[in-house]
Amino acid sequence: MEPISTPHDYLPVLVQAAIAVGFVGFALSAAAFLGPRLHGRKKEESFECGIEQQGDARRPFSVKYLLIAILFVLFDVEVIFLYPWAVNFKALGAVGFVEMVVFVGFVLAGLYYVLRKGVMRIE
Repeated sequence: MEPISTPHDYLPVLVQAAIAVGFVGFALSAAAFLGPRLHGRKKEESFECGIEQQGDARRPFSVKYLLIAILFVLFDVEVIFLYPWAVNFKALGAVGFVEMVVFVGFVLAGLYYVLRKGVMRIE
């Protein structure tokens, strides 16, 4: 028979969460009140790797950059699903193998679609 958890069992977690939130609040308050308050034109100017600013930040840029970033994250996350399958390969048996073949088939179909649409093409 499995023991039933009570609200009393969660008390250490709540205490730790309260201490963490309290520390963050204390640290932010201390930094706001005790930190230096220097203002000026140089101080409020944005700093980007020591390079002088040119123009404004509202210049349009290619959407392909975002598409490639999203596709990287998408396919990277799908690869994460392969690890638990590989660890439990023997326990899942033939059914697990067929399910993973179908999953990989969908991933490859998505990759084929992306390549056919020309998202990865450099222009």
